[in-house]
Amino acid sequence: MTSSPETATPPRRARRGSGASGAGADSGAATTDASATGDLGAPRTDASGASAPDPSDTGLVSPRAATRAERWRERADTARRVSRGILRGIADIVRPLGWVFLAGAVVLWWLALAFGWQEMLVAAVVLTVVLVVSVAFLFGRTTYEIELDLTRTRVVVGERAVGGLTLANRTSRTILPAEVVLPVGHGRGVFQVPRLVPGAEHEEVFAIPTTARGVLEVGPVSVRRGDPLGLFERTHDRRQAVDLYVHPRTTALDGLSLGHLRDLEGLPSQHLARDDVSFHALREYQPGDDLRHVHWKSTARAGEVMVRQYEETRRSHFVVGLSSHPDEYRSADEFELAISVAGSVGLRALRDSRILDARTQNGPLRSLSARRFLDELSLLGHSRPRQGGVVALAGAIAVHAPQAAVVVLVTGSKTAASDLRLACSRLPYGVRALAVVTDTRVAAPALQRIAEADVVTVGDLDQLPRAVRKVLA
Repeated sequence: MTSSPETATPPRRARRGSGASGAGADSGAATTDASATGDLGAPRTDASGASAPDPSDTGLVSPRAATRAERWRERADTARRVSRGILRGIADIVRPLGWVFLAGAVVLWWLALAFGWQEMLVAAVVLTVVLVVSVAFLFGRTTYEIELDLTRTRVVVGERAVGGLTLANRTSRTILPAEVVLPVGHGRGVFQVPRLVPGAEHEEVFAIPTTARGVLEVGPVSVRRGDPLGLFERTHDRRQAVDLYVHPRTTALDGLSLGHLRDLEGLPSQHLARDDVSFHALREYQPGDDLRHVHWKSTARAGEVMVRQYEETRRSHFVVGLSSHPDEYRSADEFELAISVAGSVGLRALRDSRILDARTQNGPLRSLSARRFLDELSLLGHSRPRQGGVVALAGAIAVHAPQAAVVVLVTGSKTAASDLRLACSRLPYGVRALAVVTDTRVAAPALQRIAEADVVTVGDLDQLPRAVRKVLA
């Protein structure tokens, strides 16, 4: 069965878009447009067999010449970006008083030229001369080599951080006098730098008082040049900043044994015990020793009764839960006292080689080392009220630290006793719980028992060691 010429399938060369070099009717059939076969990906061909460009794909094959409207639009965009940058630079240089002088000069020139007032002309000339002379002070090199050095990047609240700022002229030209601005937190210090010849240096020593816990950003150092009237100012930012950590106050504690909690994964101490889980050595029997610890094989070989001696072990997982709920504290001083209490307890646990797990409603605090733990406390703030109080914090401790041995909860004076009782009941079973309530109104530490937890109330950080001794006693 043969198909008619109208429905004949084009040859492969025609489907690929290449022209067939046949003669007569066969040539016309072979050059059928590839789109007639349903092959949308094949290019168009002309009568001679050469590939014809598709008008819809010319932009993808080769670039086209821009129209006049497009060229004008591109030039306008470029001019707009340049002018915006120039205006931003002018706005950064001109001070508020400078804008007043510029506006006054424009008004005076307009009055002098419009009405021919000689007095206005003289005033406009004087004001213009002042502006031109003030602009001249902006020119000059400010390429100092700046070195910012803080003797300590971590201080305690109340201490002064001492630092030094060294500016050196490493160029081959003299640098005119300038001002150096050193931002410190929300304030800033301004230093006057004299004229520096090539190779000269200038050093400034400064002290930063610390009155509150937090992290202060010292820098970046900026070199400022301007006129004596304060009309114009040019600032060169060197982008060199140092973080100053202001740690909370802490106090030394004698120890936080809080009971001898034995655990196979605990850390052995240097004390020897008659009964524990960490075997140390064998020794001779002494009156009062438990006969269950007699080592009968060694007794048979030595001819004397030998008993096992153990190393005293304590469970190493220590958890400090600091409630950061704002409604549990009467004042900001109470919250700062709670942070200091948590820091003191955590540092004592780290010194005792405990595994410290510090936590607030916002999540865990990094506490692998004392420095990192205090850095985290420097950044600590109040949590959101919707995150709950000390009860929610105790529930999070039970979920994330089920193997805890000792848990210390720190909260404010507005926490009810019922909330403390509920929080202690949520802690893991068998854990030794201690709650510290900060109340700046009390003059002496108080100790009470709520459920299975010891609750200590302190009004000052110096009362904490005495309160801990009461608990241990």
